Amino acid sequence: MQQLNIKDAYQYYSKHINRTERFQLLEEHQLPVAGSVPSIDWELFGSILTGSKGTPGYGADLENYEVKSATEGSSFEYQYHLNTGTSKLDEDMRVDHIFISYSKDYKHVTVRLVKGKDLATEFESWRAGLLENYSGEAPRQRYRKSIAFGLIQELGQIIVQIEDGVLIER
Repeated sequence: MQQLNIKDAYQYYSKHINRTERFQLLEEHQLPVAGSVPSIDWELFGSILTGSKGTPGYGADLENYEVKSATEGSSFEYQYHLNTGTSKLDEDMRVDHIFISYSKDYKHVTVRLVKGKDLATEFESWRAGLLENYSGEAPRQRYRKSIAFGLIQELGQIIVQIEDGVLIER
């Protein structure tokens, strides 16, 4: 695994993701805090962490990584599009995957890394459904599948952990 920029990624988290004052205001006004951090912020976090730049189009989020985020214990959703679905599925088997689990208040974050080859069997099991989804007279535009949190816990290597907003040194 390449050198990770953990401290830089944590600084980004501290400034742009863990926005305590904003979350307090949301709670005071009885608005939901969960879902307040868009996925692009987690992708930027992953880019800073790995040093890998973003990619255009519908491929992996970063040059060598797919970035997924979800609240703690939730599954991670993958979405495939009509014209690029099979090539994206093939790419998902080659690139590494960063899975970010966070608490609803964003103070607890666990980042796991899983090699694409370790998920290849899971991705391959989706192929028939993906192809069926795109066939026929009225093919659907998107195909969605999820990977269970438990599988990521089992296969993933923890590379960053934040507890109560504080980086846990490993």
